Amino acid sequence: MAIVKGILIAVIAYFLGNISTGLLVGKAVGHIDIRKTGSGNAGTTNVMRTLGWFPSVLTLLGDMLKAVIAVAIGGAMLGETGQYIAGVAVLLGHNWPVCFGFKGGKGMASSLGIILATEPLLALALFLIQVVILVATRYMSVASLCTAVLYPLLVIIFHHGNAGYVVFSIIVGALAVFSHRANIKRLLNHTENRLDFSKITQLSKKLRKK
Repeated sequence: MAIVKGILIAVIAYFLGNISTGLLVGKAVGHIDIRKTGSGNAGTTNVMRTLGWFPSVLTLLGDMLKAVIAVAIGGAMLGETGQYIAGVAVLLGHNWPVCFGFKGGKGMASSLGIILATEPLLALALFLIQVVILVATRYMSVASLCTAVLYPLLVIIFHHGNAGYVVFSIIVGALAVFSHRANIKRLLNHTENRLDFSKITQLSKKLRKK
């Protein structure tokens, strides 16, 4: 019975992950397919670079919400184990959605939603750390990679007795790092683009005038 529940959780969470908030926001707010502009990624950062602050916030919240819902369903059906199954599955669904040709986001917002659903204070701390690093460097990829590595490290330090949680956090962190492999290559080659906050603000102003 537990195996059946686990499979059901994985399927539900995966298809929840397939809900592309970036694609929906891009079409609703900017009348564009966000996958056909900028980096071609359907995540928060590309929405921010393309449409501005408000659409990116909507994308962030939407991608977090679907992860929170997935983990809540997993927890209700199979406890802590169900949360872990749902967390990994919703990330796989977000990053590689079958409904959209396996072309999704990089999972950072959904990862934050997963952590929020399981450990809210840690989620808040990681979010603040990411914001500080982003403001200091203007590299979203650097901020994301730092928190992706920091998450499992903090779990290992404070929850080392919970082997399941440790393994889960390592998987979540590893998926985030893997999804940023192109960014890592650009960072090493010094070709990664920084966020231009003034340009993003200008995009937001133009959007309000439409």
